[in-house]
Amino acid sequence: MGAPVAFFEVSSSDHERAQKFYAELFGWQVAADPAMGGYGLVDTAAGEAAIGGGIGPVEDGDAGGVRIYVKVDDLDAYLQRAERLGGTRLVPPTDLPTGYGRFAMFADPDGNTVGLWG
Repeated sequence: MGAPVAFFEVSSSDHERAQKFYAELFGWQVAADPAMGGYGLVDTAAGEAAIGGGIGPVEDGDAGGVRIYVKVDDLDAYLQRAERLGGTRLVPPTDLPTGYGRFAMFADPDGNTVGLWG
């Protein structure tokens, strides 16, 4: 199985401004959810094959920015592989809300944060 980019995320200290900016710039629909701290799932209106995304607030200790999530079949195996190649495990496999699967995160050797989704 390949490992396609399956999700993108923009985090900001002013997530409402970021949501408005990207919605107006690209014509995206952002559905902010107060129960998720204002995190909004993005509909890029690019059809079923489009990569989905989200725009939300930064987490504690996070500087914010843009990150990708790669769809993989085994989160643990890919985290171990990333570590063998010089990456650093940041978030262990963690359950997402019902129906969304699990995710994990690592930093590559240059410090870029990458998400895994399975």
